[in-house]
Amino acid sequence: MGVAIRTIVTDTVAIRCDGCRDIIPGTPWRVNLLDIVSPEVAVGWTESSPINPGPHQFHSDAACVRRWMAEHGYRFCRRGEVREIMRPVALPTDPPSWGLCDGIHRDDHEFVPA
Repeated sequence: MGVAIRTIVTDTVAIRCDGCRDIIPGTPWRVNLLDIVSPEVAVGWTESSPINPGPHQFHSDAACVRRWMAEHGYRFCRRGEVREIMRPVALPTDPPSWGLCDGIHRDDHEFVPA
């Protein structure tokens, strides 16, 4: 009948990169942080978990992920790479801080500022 019915509207774009804050065209690249410890009881409403597991959305550039890590005070393991699943590691610093690693290497971690 020649009548176009538009069901998908892309006038407003709400997907922004967590690292550089620019608009992400298409599908974002997501990073999830694994739970540090599986709690026996869920976190209460008045408390907050130590780490937000995500997913966090980025451009496909690892520099955006590293920028986000630096903004949140995380350290990055030089032995690993930025991947879809990152493992948090508690660092013995004062004040306490967290390092993020992909967990694939078998050597000791080498955490550097992101």
